[in-house]
Amino acid sequence: MAIFLIRHGETLGNATRTVQHPDIGLSPRGLEQAERLAKRLEREGITAILASDYARAAQTAAQLGRVTGVAVRHEPLLRERNFGDIRGTSYADLGFDMFAPDYAPPNGETWEVFHARVDRAWEVVRAAVGPDAGHLAVVTHGLVCRSLAARHLLLPEGAVVPERWENTAVTVVDVPAPWRVRRLNCIAHLDGLAAPPAETGAV
Repeated sequence: MAIFLIRHGETLGNATRTVQHPDIGLSPRGLEQAERLAKRLEREGITAILASDYARAAQTAAQLGRVTGVAVRHEPLLRERNFGDIRGTSYADLGFDMFAPDYAPPNGETWEVFHARVDRAWEVVRAAVGPDAGHLAVVTHGLVCRSLAARHLLLPEGAVVPERWENTAVTVVDVPAPWRVRRLNCIAHLDGLAAPPAETGAV
């Protein structure tokens, strides 16, 4: 059994490097990425799908649910870090590093609060992978993937936690513990897709 940990598809906020609001959906390119992801995982034996309820993750998960026939369960604990009042601002206009360890966004989450929430999300994920269950897909966000990889998953020998998680990247985690990663931040399903117009690092 395995957990397929997935980042959502591209949004216009990713392409323009803008701190995103929850209701930002997938761009046309992001929809194509989600379709390719779904085709890749269609016959992997996924029997459950957990997803962030933010639009970009929900849309990505919906494509996977469509091809597998599996209902998507939305889990708010899988949301991206809340950047509060700076959401809607372009990275270029911030004038500081929003990912700095000591930065606390106004009306948002500190790193400490965010990691604690991801810990609770991981408890939900683990509860969904019983001994008789099939594979589980978890559709979430880049910083959630990074937090899980850094603090809960056993990476392949010599691998480091990626700073950037690609849109619709798949990380395959073997079940049960020690939650060993078999494939990390993989986007083989996007081979041949035209390059994005800009770096896609916005959360």
